[in-house]
Amino acid sequence: MHKQIRAIFTDTTIRVYQAYGDQIADVALRQGTFAAPFSFSRMTWIKPSFLWMMYRCGWGLKDENQKRVLAIDIDRAGFERALSMACLSHFDSELYPSETAWKEKLQASAVRIQWDPERDIFFRPLPHRSLQIGLSGEAVHMYAGEWIKSITDITEEASRLKKAVDAGDRSYLEANLPQEQLYPLPRSIALAIGAD
Repeated sequence: MHKQIRAIFTDTTIRVYQAYGDQIADVALRQGTFAAPFSFSRMTWIKPSFLWMMYRCGWGLKDENQKRVLAIDIDRAGFERALSMACLSHFDSELYPSETAWKEKLQASAVRIQWDPERDIFFRPLPHRSLQIGLSGEAVHMYAGEWIKSITDITEEASRLKKAVDAGDRSYLEANLPQEQLYPLPRSIALAIGAD
């Protein structure tokens, strides 16, 4: 499969990842959701793929504003609602009748999605793509106000995994890397976002 959502999920929740600096992370962990200084006026990107998040934040070592890695369990109904509201960040002639129609949907949508190459533990691109979801406007408020069920700080786990990668400790990686499964998208949503 070329474009797929792989994630950790239960019957009711799906795990996504974000990385922030201390101020935002501390408040989120204390309150169980995002609150100031988190910005509700900017687009916030959530990622179901653990290794794509590690690639993006460099195992929490890339910069101060992404040094705390958070695992966020959100309501599956909310996750699927976000996808049903989404527009691709880039024009795709297989999904939109014209570039004009795509631009109109992009302007009207509070959710954007990108399909980026999935990464292995060394951050090499893999042949299949992984989903990023950008939430803005009403979608950010629904995310923080309704969809989030729990937030866990996994910064130390990320650090231990990075050390195992550097040491070539495959047994530790096999035992401790998150085991993501193919997420069963409703067919109508899969077609709308170009998932296989």
